[in-house]
Order: sequence, then structure tokens, then C-alpha cells
Amino acid sequence: MSNRAVLSVDFELFTQTPAYRSAPGTTDEKDVGLAAGTYLRQSLDIHDARATFFVVSSVAERHPEVIRAFAETGHEIGSHTHTHAVLTDLDVAARRDELKHSRALLRDITDQPIDGFRAPVFALPPDHFERLDEAGYTYDSSIAPCRHIPGWYGGEYTVDRPVPATQIRPEAPTDITELPVSVMPGLRLPLTGTWIRFFGHRYTLLGMKLLARRGITPVLYVHPWELVDLPPVEGVPKRVYWHTGKWMRRTLRHLLGSSFEFVTAKTAIEDATAPAGDGLLTSCSGRT
Repeated sequence: MSNRAVLSVDFELFTQTPAYRSAPGTTDEKDVGLAAGTYLRQSLDIHDARATFFVVSSVAERHPEVIRAFAETGHEIGSHTHTHAVLTDLDVAARRDELKHSRALLRDITDQPIDGFRAPVFALPPDHFERLDEAGYTYDSSIAPCRHIPGWYGGEYTVDRPVPATQIRPEAPTDITELPVSVMPGLRLPLTGTWIRFFGHRYTLLGMKLLARRGITPVLYVHPWELVDLPPVEGVPKRVYWHTGKWMRRTLRHLLGSSFEFVTAKTAIEDATAPAGDGLLTSCSGRT
């Protein structure tokens, strides 16, 4: 039984989302979602919780004080690329730059090691783990092991806890770990992101408890723009607006106020890989 959970935040802005970038409309509002940084930091502090922020480093470059404040209050900083470009749309040189530049910039801003990475929209190029290793990362959290969702993602993986990247792709470097985000057992839909806005906090908490009973630390994810009131933009799907703002802030309070202890992604990996029996990472690599 695990009583720990991970809240990860993909710290991107509304205008950096694929839904906005592909829409014909635009907004004059700048940095939509940035203000949620203060709310997140205060909420986490109230509940003595720690989180991992996978940060788009171009946001950190423009607003270093926001990201530095997360690091200074005990939260882990990881990379979510520099521009939030979909990596599978880029050539090798551009992918290298997204990974290396974001890691260096975030390290300079936070004075913290940047070990973790999450790919935008969970899109992994064939050489993903090789490029991560080359750039100096030690773990990835870019897999959503859910059922296939037409037009979205899923259907490729079944891992439900930290595993060596070689268990995802045999040719991957041996020193990279994969930390998948959590899905509802049986139903196999994600527990957070859009899905918590569809189904509510009771759905997420039920999934967390079911995973915890199996000794799995739930890994959740949210976006800062989900916590603010979004400007209307022509062409952005209605699902993007559903239950954002006040509703989502209330939902986050329910999660943080639960019986789970929220720790960083790095801590969850360390827990899972701590010596027990033979102490091998593969000993906690169960599949569903």
C-alpha cells in the first residue's frame, strides 16, 4: 500500500498549447496561465505538499522569478522543452536543441539539477531516450499508458510504475528511467489532465486509491492554464474550456487535501528503486 502521490505540472501557457496554435483565432491576452503559478505555490504550501514542475523554458526565460520561486520552496524543476514544440514534428538537430537548451536554461535560473523531462502531448520520437541521455537527463515522464484515444494518444504502453527505459524501447540507454503518468485501472483512461475536468475529483481519487492498494504511487498532471479563466478564442475546442478556472482550482484543493502525501517525481522514483530484496528496478516493473 502506497500513501504517496505525485502532482506534476506541465508549466506551459495557453498560447503554447497545440489547441491554440492550430486555431484560426487569437487572443491579445499575454501569458495566460502564468498567474496560476502563485496559486499553485500557495496551495502546495498550505498542504505541505511537494510537486514537480515540467517547465517550458521559454516561459522561465521571460519570467525567471516565477520558476525560481518554485525551486526555492522545495519543488522539483524538470524540462518540458524550450518552446513546447511537438518533438515528433522536428528534425534531430531541433530536438537536441529543445532538450539541451531548456535543461541548461532551467539549471541556470533555479541553481537546481534538472534531471526529469516530459515531452509535449506525450509524443516520443524513435530516438527519444538516446537524445535524453545525450542531453544529461536521468528520467523521463512522457508515457500515458492509457487505451487508444482516437485523435489523442494511447494504446502503445502498459507500464504503470517506474521502469528502465529499456523496458519501453530495448535500444534505450540503460541509465534512463521512465515514470509513466497514471491511468484508471481497468478503464485505462488518464486520471488527470483533461480527464479530471471531464470526470471530477472523485474519479481521480478512486483511481489513486486503487493504484495505492497495489503499491503504485499515482502520478497526476495538470496545466497552469487549466486553473485560470481562459479567453474565448475561435477554433479552440470546447473541451479545452470545460471546467477550467474556479472549478479546477477547487478540484485541486480536494486532491491536495486528501490522505495522500504529495512528493516530487524524483522522490517517487527513488522510493520505487530503493533496495528491497534484490533492489533491482526491474523488481518494481509490473505490467497490467
